[in-house]
Amino acid sequence: MAYLNRAYLKRAYLKRAYLKQFLFAALLWVGIAGAASAQPLVEPGWVAERLGDEKIVLIDLRNKLDDGSYETYLEGHIPGAIHSDYLKDGWRVGRDDVVGLLPSEAEFQALARKLGVSQDSHVVFIPAGVNSTDFGSSARAYWTFKVFGHEKVSILNGGYTAWQAAYPNRIEQGAPIAPEAGDFIARFQPQGYISMADVAQAAGSDSGITLLDGRNEPQYYGEAKHPKAVKAGRIPGAQLLSQETAYDISANRLKSVTELESLYAEIATDQPVISYCNTGHWAATNWFVLSEVLGRKDVKLYDGSMVEWTASAGNPLEIGKSNLEKIKGFFKSLLG
Repeated sequence: MAYLNRAYLKRAYLKRAYLKQFLFAALLWVGIAGAASAQPLVEPGWVAERLGDEKIVLIDLRNKLDDGSYETYLEGHIPGAIHSDYLKDGWRVGRDDVVGLLPSEAEFQALARKLGVSQDSHVVFIPAGVNSTDFGSSARAYWTFKVFGHEKVSILNGGYTAWQAAYPNRIEQGAPIAPEAGDFIARFQPQGYISMADVAQAAGSDSGITLLDGRNEPQYYGEAKHPKAVKAGRIPGAQLLSQETAYDISANRLKSVTELESLYAEIATDQPVISYCNTGHWAATNWFVLSEVLGRKDVKLYDGSMVEWTASAGNPLEIGKSNLEKIKGFFKSLLG
């Protein structure tokens, strides 16, 4: 009898041990699945399946850059989405006559809480879905949440335009019920951020860092400039890759991963990248593609960009074509 009791107890112990292992594995899988659900880009169907989920916070960023506004939002929006004007509500701030800078922890925490964002929220940005500059609004807002320590952030690929096409009968009009204040806590994370002083150390072709300029060719070559920039030109050693390269203009959405891998193949993979433009807006798209879509963890966004860079008289500038570009152009002409 004593032997049977011992055997019974052993079997019971083993069952409990196996059960604990199973429960641990199940909880681990759930945690991994939950983390994996926060993909950088989500499709309209993904949003449709989660309408009404209190953990999902849909933020409609339509603003003057996409010919949108709060009034446009009232005319029609995704059910449950909250409007926040990207240009007016504090996503970017001005300091010392420099526009487009990262807000402080306190400023951003207040904005996020007002929009109903809590620590366990999954934030989904809704661009208008009309052009690449419009997508940049969501990419910059996405980056801001990441810089302040919030990981569960996504962008609706194709924006409101894609939602209208997929769900024309699921459009909400009028003012929404104001969300309850969230409990989001902003904690600055330096991984994706870089200051002007650190950019100055990286300027030049021999720094071992890729400076990626996301503007257009006239601005890159110094033939034109942003109205707020003091001078035309580029940061010395910078490589041009216009942010519009990543965007499918005909479909009004980001290009496929395969296309992006090919288009960004010229960006060196063995050195860090600093993405910049005029005010850190266009640069956000290049940062988003490299860091979030293509999975590189050595990419930083310079929020002050050329407006801040040219405001400091001691910062050097380059104009015209670099020697490397002249050589590439020469050989291209021979092959052409």
